[in-house]
Amino acid sequence: MNGDTTITLTLADEAETVLLGEDLALALKTGDCLALSGDLGAGKSTMARALLRALADDDELEVPSPTFTLVQSYDLRIPAAHFDLYRLGDASELDELGFDEALSNGICLVEWPEMAEDLLPDTRISLRFEHQGSGRTATIAGPDARMKRIRRTLAIREFLDKHGYRGARRRFLTGDASLRAYEKVRTAAGETLILMDWPKPPEGPPVLDGKPYPKVAHLAEDAYPFVAIASYLREMGLAAPEVLHVDYGQGILLIENLGEEGVLDAEGRPIPERYRESVVCLAFLHSHEMKQDLPVGKTHVHHIPDFDPTAMKMEARLLLDWHLPWKRGTQATEEERQDYLAIWDGLIRELESAEKNLLLRDFHSPNIIWRPQESGVRRVGLIDFQDAMIGPTAYDLASIVQDARVDIPKPLADQMMVDYVTLRRSLGPFDEKAFLKAWAIMAAQRNCKLAGLWVRLLQRDGKPGYLKHMPRTLRYLSTALQHEALAPLREWCLKTGIELPES
Repeated sequence: MNGDTTITLTLADEAETVLLGEDLALALKTGDCLALSGDLGAGKSTMARALLRALADDDELEVPSPTFTLVQSYDLRIPAAHFDLYRLGDASELDELGFDEALSNGICLVEWPEMAEDLLPDTRISLRFEHQGSGRTATIAGPDARMKRIRRTLAIREFLDKHGYRGARRRFLTGDASLRAYEKVRTAAGETLILMDWPKPPEGPPVLDGKPYPKVAHLAEDAYPFVAIASYLREMGLAAPEVLHVDYGQGILLIENLGEEGVLDAEGRPIPERYRESVVCLAFLHSHEMKQDLPVGKTHVHHIPDFDPTAMKMEARLLLDWHLPWKRGTQATEEERQDYLAIWDGLIRELESAEKNLLLRDFHSPNIIWRPQESGVRRVGLIDFQDAMIGPTAYDLASIVQDARVDIPKPLADQMMVDYVTLRRSLGPFDEKAFLKAWAIMAAQRNCKLAGLWVRLLQRDGKPGYLKHMPRTLRYLSTALQHEALAPLREWCLKTGIELPES
């Protein structure tokens, strides 16, 4: 295959072959074909079994040899089909085995790929095992785009080995709407840690003054902000993960595992006690004196960016640029655009005198860990705060009271607002009226952003799953627009055909 790149590894024993299979499970994606070749007993089946068990996160998953059935299918995190073509009568029989369908829906592992002649895709990844003394070598070759993922997973393995975690077992934990992905790492000592895989993002197209969206919206592009904010929160007495090891150049972090529980029950409904304690945590954070320059190690200082008018307006524009055309099938007219932006100019000016402090930015259910063994504010574990900024404190309260991922019943939402205001009053001077106006503006800004973001994830990034949050987002926006300061935006939505449900 022209343009392929090659990696050769030395595997000392069976255990290292198993680890390679587990590491490859983290690199492969839907549409990948992994062709396994080598002599009998060279390690093909061992690696395939390890890869499938890692995808299943089940060490006991039964993985029978497909020697006689020719193909064995698995409904896993990514669907997988394990082919053994040794007994294939003719290469054309590959179609009858459902190869193309399996590849379009998931991953194909193919032993004895040479029996398929040239019917396997040119984009396949080839892995050849050869005996070498008591161990074996593994030579991996494939198109550079796919090999980039394999090099990444091998770099993470090198990172773990370097920091004393040789032989640690890795499992997929989660990905998000960004480039970041997370793994669970089980050490030889039985400890579970979290690995953050955060490769440097490609430079996006300019959206304002020649700058790409992440720079305008002040999104973190390396690990320094995460490390700085984690240390700052921990010094304050809050529960943020300790950063154990970090490679800033590669964007790999190994951090403390704060726990397994969240703030939702088994049916995905909010647990009132945990949401209310999260609000207590937020009030505690906002009662502290603000710091904006945070040291990271001996040589770096992270300056927490301001949630400035440009960033606020850029995010609010997502409704204008993505949601409105999706909703009615036509772009905003120039008059509609200018009216919308002028409304936001006025609303943002209203925030100039608002109370400001550290914003965690995405303070909602996916980023809150419940720690029942702890007490006080330390029961609330905080993660995913690398994009933290300095801005109106009302923003984070809007994020949790109007959780983007889950319906918050009105009685609970009202109680959380009361809890926060009561706590802030008890902790010092607090302008409740000004805060509630800022809350409405920040809630509207966040929901305008999300209403556009869900569409952008669908249309630009091919991620339709986020669209399920749209009805909730519009309900939350409708609630925010009830405040008198938001009347111009409410009228604009009605005029342009953005239908808002009753709050």
